[in-house]
Amino acid sequence: MDMLLFQLEKDGDKPLYDQLYSGLKEAIITKKIAVGEKLPSKRKLADFLNISQTTIEIAYAQLLAEGYIMSKSRVGYFVEEIDDLPYIQQEVTALPSEQPKKKSYAIDFNPGSIDIDAFPFQTWRKYARDLFDDTSKELLLTGAPQGELALRTEIAHYLYQSRGVVCSPEQIVIGSGTEQLLPMILRLFKEDACFALENPGYPTVHRMFSQHKRKVIPIPVDDEGILIHELEKTSADVVYITPSHQFPTGAVLSATRRAQALNWAAGSPSRYIIEDDYDSEFRYTGKPIPALQALDRNDKVIYMSTFTKSLMPSLRVAYFVLPQRLLATYNDVFNYYSSTVPRFDQHIVANFMRDGHFSKHLNRMRKIYRKKHDQLTTILENYSPQIQMAGEQAGMHVLLTVQHTLSEKQLQQLANDAGIGIYPLSDYRLDRQTNHQAQFLLGFGGIPVQQIESTIEKLMDCWHINKKQTSDSR
Repeated sequence: MDMLLFQLEKDGDKPLYDQLYSGLKEAIITKKIAVGEKLPSKRKLADFLNISQTTIEIAYAQLLAEGYIMSKSRVGYFVEEIDDLPYIQQEVTALPSEQPKKKSYAIDFNPGSIDIDAFPFQTWRKYARDLFDDTSKELLLTGAPQGELALRTEIAHYLYQSRGVVCSPEQIVIGSGTEQLLPMILRLFKEDACFALENPGYPTVHRMFSQHKRKVIPIPVDDEGILIHELEKTSADVVYITPSHQFPTGAVLSATRRAQALNWAAGSPSRYIIEDDYDSEFRYTGKPIPALQALDRNDKVIYMSTFTKSLMPSLRVAYFVLPQRLLATYNDVFNYYSSTVPRFDQHIVANFMRDGHFSKHLNRMRKIYRKKHDQLTTILENYSPQIQMAGEQAGMHVLLTVQHTLSEKQLQQLANDAGIGIYPLSDYRLDRQTNHQAQFLLGFGGIPVQQIESTIEKLMDCWHINKKQTSDSR
């Protein structure tokens, strides 16, 4: 019994059965208890160690389950041969790993932030609560591959009413964000297909194209959007654009260039446009601009959007609308596919939309963001001409051009040192060229309206930019 003199800490955090199991396992692995040797009976070992037989029984049962011992009916437990076990777990001390910490700022002008205080939690909670009961038990099973029909139907109605997009639920595919859907779209095209991207543009999109080893051609952008005449000079088969509010410059694709883009796509059977309509719900000047897909008469536009800005980024619900001519290809390539968005989440969104709460929420958020937008632009005008704005017609960020003796990176560092998160336009350039001008994305969605003036003043103070002198102040 000497080999079973384990140190059991009866006042320790680790349960006694776990301590005994670990001690016996270690003794077996290190051959302190020989193969074939019989272990003491539960009663004898319990008396010897002054612990309960139940504790012994649990420890033995775990060793038996893992193959360290065998049981002979009415005889007892014996040590097994362990050399043939596929894996023997060794206790190792876990080394602390340094996880990269996400930078946090006292003031953050992140263009991806939203107003989290205005979310209708009570209404959302009601729809979630109503779904989680026995009447919805079929939602525990796998659903439709392209997403729940209820949600696709609501999305089709919403797109027609708000964006002029004409489509059927069968053309819609729901997935967990752009990061999951865009690679699916890429697979609809031949491996040697060439893709054009706006420059500057989404760095994440560029990375996804690169990771899937797709040829990418950057196309310049000006204040009217992507330069179609530059696109026409390339061998691109597909172009990815954000026409309603170009990211990151905020430019709106002009009517002339919209027609040019559609004509370019119609010029070859292999050409298509991927339209990312990421924050089209929020427009502050003029009439809403219809989606490019709504103007398309040749079935050449793949429309994409998401609920990230309209509801919440954490929901991870996005979708694309396929042209009819690509549906057969999609069904052939993705005949094994299962939707990556939980069915319960899809039905919460569908019911929220069905009963008009999505429209009400959007109307409320438009008012909130318009108020923030107007406050922001009014305050920034006080710092003209050193500060110039662009892209303020829509969305939840503006583009600042800063006239300063310091470079873009130096201005960013000054802001960061003051606890202010600010995002240089050069970070979004696909060719990684440095801007000759200092330009920054200034997101206002996540900043409370009553704090906008003070946050802008702190930013200007750290850059040593003063308000312009007016005739009244003289």
